[in-house]
Amino acid sequence: MRRIAYLAVAVLMLGVGACTSDDKKPEAAPSASAASPSPSVQVSPTPPAGVDIKGPLNILIAGIDNRESIPNWIPRSDALMILHVNADLSKAYLTSLPRDLVVNVPAFPPAKFGGERTKLTHAMMYGSRVPGTKKPSVQQGYQLMAKTVSGYTGIPKFDGGAVLTFRGLTKLVDALGGIDVYVDQKVVSIHRQPDGKVRPGCSRCEHGYSGPRMTYNVGNMHMVGWQALDYARQRYTNGGDYTRQRHQRQIIEAAVGKILQGDFLSNPASIDKVVGALGEMLTVVGMQPVALAYALRNLTPQSITQVGLPGSGAYSGSRYIGENLSSAPQKSYFQALRQDKLDAWAAANKKYVNVGSPQG
Repeated sequence: MRRIAYLAVAVLMLGVGACTSDDKKPEAAPSASAASPSPSVQVSPTPPAGVDIKGPLNILIAGIDNRESIPNWIPRSDALMILHVNADLSKAYLTSLPRDLVVNVPAFPPAKFGGERTKLTHAMMYGSRVPGTKKPSVQQGYQLMAKTVSGYTGIPKFDGGAVLTFRGLTKLVDALGGIDVYVDQKVVSIHRQPDGKVRPGCSRCEHGYSGPRMTYNVGNMHMVGWQALDYARQRYTNGGDYTRQRHQRQIIEAAVGKILQGDFLSNPASIDKVVGALGEMLTVVGMQPVALAYALRNLTPQSITQVGLPGSGAYSGSRYIGENLSSAPQKSYFQALRQDKLDAWAAANKKYVNVGSPQG
């Protein structure tokens, strides 16, 4: 999608939805067989879908590991981002939450889950369980994930959201003809060989894999689908999972830039075609992506600000239990987000803004 709708489809992430100011659908245009109006009568055109979407908006975007090769694998969220769009829909802020963030996952009756303090990635897993069947529900998992993130951030509700699988991201980037990314630090893959083949498993080897490793060197790089996914997944790097979060945001930004080279907005059918091609690899929550694409038509990559909130490991005694975000930055960030005052926050916290953005 030309603007944020494709941004969200792009990652991890995903042709998103949003809530409109009311639940009424625009009236359908008259069919060709309908009686023609009198020449003296002026007929108002049908308003475009999305014309009634108002800001500010908060959109929850997730990339999940659903192990498509394993039947009925319970999905886990591997990447989680919050996109905040300001009141006049002219600017947006994108930030990440660590997959291992220690949070309170609330009770969730549809999955017969009683609640637990655990890693954020488990919210999708617990919420996706459907009593009486082995087949998980991503829509249901999203509901618990959204409730968990709302409880942590204080965001009362999300106006829309989307979930994309690993294979869906690969397919999307390839559909775009690849994307151009600035690699800001050397990254050595644990999953892939230089030719893209999966590295063989090895129980005695570092990280459980053996063989040659794909390496992403500092500089501009054109990435195809498997490379974009592989680069976005690596966390055994300098900076660990916080570096991985930054790289995931870079992939989104690069995808948006590539999308803007086309004329998707003038051809809504192309949006539906890409979203439809992803099928079950993409779960959209809210209205159709075409509506949001229209509402956010004035956004550009330059008006989207990346924010990297700092954090560190959380421990129970000497046992690692997950990640904690640094208290002051995350509290002030989400307070400013709820008040739609992120421009002022970004001006006062420049060290957390746009770290690792594309160069060259």
